[in-house]
Amino acid sequence: MRIIRYRYQDQVDWGVVVRRTLRVGDTVHALVGTLYGDVAPGAPVQPLDRVTLLAPCQPTKIVAVGRNYAAHAAELGNEVPEEPIIFLKPPSAIIGPEETIVWPAASERVDHEGELAAIIGRCCHAITPAEAAGVVWGYTCANDVTARDLQKRGGGPWSRGKGYDTFCPLGPWVETELDPGDLRITTRVAGEIRQDSRTSLMIYNIPTLISFISHIMTLEPGDVVLTGTPAGVGPVVPDQTVEVEVQGIGVLRNRVAGPQ
Repeated sequence: MRIIRYRYQDQVDWGVVVRRTLRVGDTVHALVGTLYGDVAPGAPVQPLDRVTLLAPCQPTKIVAVGRNYAAHAAELGNEVPEEPIIFLKPPSAIIGPEETIVWPAASERVDHEGELAAIIGRCCHAITPAEAAGVVWGYTCANDVTARDLQKRGGGPWSRGKGYDTFCPLGPWVETELDPGDLRITTRVAGEIRQDSRTSLMIYNIPTLISFISHIMTLEPGDVVLTGTPAGVGPVVPDQTVEVEVQGIGVLRNRVAGPQ
């Protein structure tokens, strides 16, 4: 199922997108059940094209993974890590589909980083990789936007370069029925393909990442795990549009705006 968070007129709510034919279009249904638990589509609410999609989760934290594709580590001149490299992005960085990425005035280079994001559905701590699949609510597209010059300044930490408001687009929805083991990830900037890879090329797979993180901090429902970006990261400029597409999910689209 595709779970969305949306605005219609002045009301924000959760819903389920029910797929129809292209002629009829997709329909938003009320969400029946418990969020992050067992849900089902209820009564139809609106056609999908009449609502505004918002970021499809409200996490307590965003845990991101660095250098989880060997080709990406190589393109930045880094070695493959001996264990997962993790860092935090603030929830205030989140925006939804079609919202605007704002270039910070302090930066001279802002990069796209298309990724698959796992959304946690059950509180967990110190779990094994075998238990990890049972705590995932679903998956969505993500863009780990990075002010590359600020990330490199001083050698770290990365919080400044990756923590600006609008630097974590998520969406367009959470797909709850998906095998993440071998999905195509494509990032386009102004229509040009920049990144084109597969999740099967991750150094550390998603169960391993979730288990590793859970031994450091408790993961709670709605939390986001950004699973790393493949090779092909590069700069964007104001007025360009970035599209992150993950096979089986859809397209996350955001425009870049200049310093504000």
